[in-house]
Formats: sequence, C-alpha cells, structure tokens
Amino acid sequence: MNNIQDLAQHIQPLLQSLSLAERAKLAKNIGRDLRKSQRERITAQQNPDGSAYIPRRTRLREQKGKIKRKMFTRIKSNTHLKVLSNSNSVAVGFIGRVNRIANVHQYGLKDRATKNAPETIYSKRELLGFTNKEIKLVEESFLKHLKI
Repeated sequence: MNNIQDLAQHIQPLLQSLSLAERAKLAKNIGRDLRKSQRERITAQQNPDGSAYIPRRTRLREQKGKIKRKMFTRIKSNTHLKVLSNSNSVAVGFIGRVNRIANVHQYGLKDRATKNAPETIYSKRELLGFTNKEIKLVEESFLKHLKI
C-alpha cells in the first residue's frame, strides 16, 4: 500500500460493517493519533518526505544566532491544530488566522510579516501531510479498534 487511497479501499468493507457510533469513535481516535504524529514531525522540523525544513532567512541587522526558538512552536498546540471528525470523515488542520499563516508556509506563498512590511516569498515547509508512518498508524488504529 503506497498511499492513503489504497488503504481506504482496503478497509472499506470492514468499515461499512461498523455502526455510526463506532465509526465516529474510530474517527476521533484516528484523528488524535494523526494530530500527535503531525505534531511530532513539526517538532522535528521535517517535511513529509523526510527532508528538513528550509531554515529561516538571515537578516542583515540581526546578530548571528539571535533566533533562539524553533519555527512553529506555538502553531502545533491543540489550540491551533484541530481535529474535526464524524462517522464519515476525519480532518486534521489549522483554523482561523493560523490557517492562513500555515497555508503560506505549506505552499510557499507571498505574505507580509506585519501590516507595513514588504511582501516576502516564504520557503515551502510542508506542515501537514501523510508519510508511510501515518498510513501505517491509521491502519494500526483501525485494527486496534476492531481488536484483531
């Protein structure tokens, strides 16, 4: 199984046999597991393909080594990284203003750091995405729920 669609086709017959309440509970558990996995990957500063995030740009006026904090330390908290689930779907993502900031980094778009700052093209840093580890995690969560 190389991608999430293969996994979905593989477990679809078993999923149909569950009641709506059981599917909702399963979706909630899978969402929590996925959020935890995404948070760990963001903490490790890695893209889904395993490559490291492109570091912040150096500024001319700042001293070398002035930035003490890793990128995205607050964005990965439960306040900003939300799980939305029901009996038919699971979604892990960012909500509100944080969603706009995350999209700029996810896709490498233009944005302004502050209201009057010049537009900057941000490097592409994929905050959310599926790795083989996450696909296996979904499969294991599903099997654990079925107690197989």
